[in-house]
Amino acid sequence: MTLPMSPEAREGRLQKKVYEVIFEADTPLGKAFDIALLVTIVASVLAVCLDSVVSIRQEYSAELTAAEWIFTGLFTVEFALRLFSVRSPFGYVFSFYGLVDLLAILPSYLSLFLPGTQHLLVIRILRLLRVFRVLKLGRYVSESQMLVSAIKNSRPKIFVFLFTVLTLVVVIGAAMYMIEGPAHGFDSIPRAMYWAIVTLTTVGYGDITPETVPGQILSSILMILGYGIIAIPTGIVTAELTSVTRGPVTTRTCPACMCEGHHREANFCFDCGEELRASEPETS
Repeated sequence: MTLPMSPEAREGRLQKKVYEVIFEADTPLGKAFDIALLVTIVASVLAVCLDSVVSIRQEYSAELTAAEWIFTGLFTVEFALRLFSVRSPFGYVFSFYGLVDLLAILPSYLSLFLPGTQHLLVIRILRLLRVFRVLKLGRYVSESQMLVSAIKNSRPKIFVFLFTVLTLVVVIGAAMYMIEGPAHGFDSIPRAMYWAIVTLTTVGYGDITPETVPGQILSSILMILGYGIIAIPTGIVTAELTSVTRGPVTTRTCPACMCEGHHREANFCFDCGEELRASEPETS
């Protein structure tokens, strides 16, 4: 004789099932959910873009407003289910995807008090980053995890590089201020620093240019220096990428810190150490 399940056990089983559907793209239901979600996101962003066109908004204002609130309702229910299914709701809310999901629905409710804020709903396009979880794109998840690791390992070197560039900008900006002066548009050191940044990055707006020979010589040196400086961060990250090696990973998500990219056989999160839920094999 089988004993009936307690309410707590039923709720735990439901919570686990919802989690697998919403967060695990390696299962058939999870994959279908993510595909439907991406289609809905694209449709909602398209509605927001069309609403910004005056001629379309004047003719289809009621339909676009109704569509906006339908999408907002769907995303609100989805957000609530995500909070229900994770072990740490606050941890999810303050994760990257959690903040994006929250910002995807917040502007609609703010528009009730601050008209016009509904156009901020275009931030929903960021939710398309979930495309890496769809169709079992494990290889791309693995590559993205390697890139993130390389960037993290490069932070000290990049910080030193940026500090050096900032020092260079201050020195050259001050020098250009003394050479050109207010008569040629360099009316302050911050203004000259702005010119140095624009020149060093090879953007070259042209709104302020040196007119004296010494200023043009310094400008030429900075332009040539800019080409070499731009390549340095790329070299730093590339060097770290060559030292990062990780095996194939899946879209399994840690229920505590929401970190993705775990091996199928992994039992614990590689980032926070939380125990992972068992991964179910995909059936075709």
